[in-house]
Parts: sequence; structure tokens; C-alpha cells
Amino acid sequence: MAVTWDIGSYDGTKTVGSLSDVITTVHWNASDKDGDHTGYCYGSVKLAEADAESFIALASVTKDNLIAWAKDAIGANEVTAIETRIATQITESKTPTTFSGVPS
Repeated sequence: MAVTWDIGSYDGTKTVGSLSDVITTVHWNASDKDGDHTGYCYGSVKLAEADAESFIALASVTKDNLIAWAKDAIGANEVTAIETRIATQITESKTPTTFSGVPS
């Protein structure tokens, strides 16, 4: 099992200083699966201010860039916490500790 990170979409600003089409927010999701059991988490993160020296033009931005930027903005500790929550969801799905129902 390994958590897979993906990008749903991104938001940007047309002009930031001398830069054009700057991505400012990434909407991400992360998931894992073990047989019929899945775990999932999603969110949005605002990226650090664009840096002209390391700027990548929008047409050249890849999904891998966006995932790396999102994880950097989220921070290593929170990335670990998200992946742990996903693993916990899978464990709970396999061996539930709670239940719910409706009265008859």
C-alpha cells in the first residue's frame, strides 16, 4: 500500500509582478486501497509567492510539479499525518470499531 497523490485542479493569478499565469492554489487529493478497502483525503493549499528565478511557465507545469508544490506547502509533518489518516481509514474499514443504524 502506498498513498497516491493527485491534483484535481489549480487556481492562479494572471499577473504577479513580471510573471504571467501564476498558480497560487492547488486542490489535491490523496488515496490508497487495500483490496476492497479504501482511504481518501482531499484539500486545497495556497502556494508560496512565485519566485522569478524558479518560475515555471504554465504551459510547462506538470502534475508532478503541482504535487511537489502542494506537498511542500502542506509541510512534511502534515503530509505524514494525511497519509496516516488514510491508513487509519483503511484499517477501520477492515475491522470497524463503530457502527450506525436506524430504528425499526
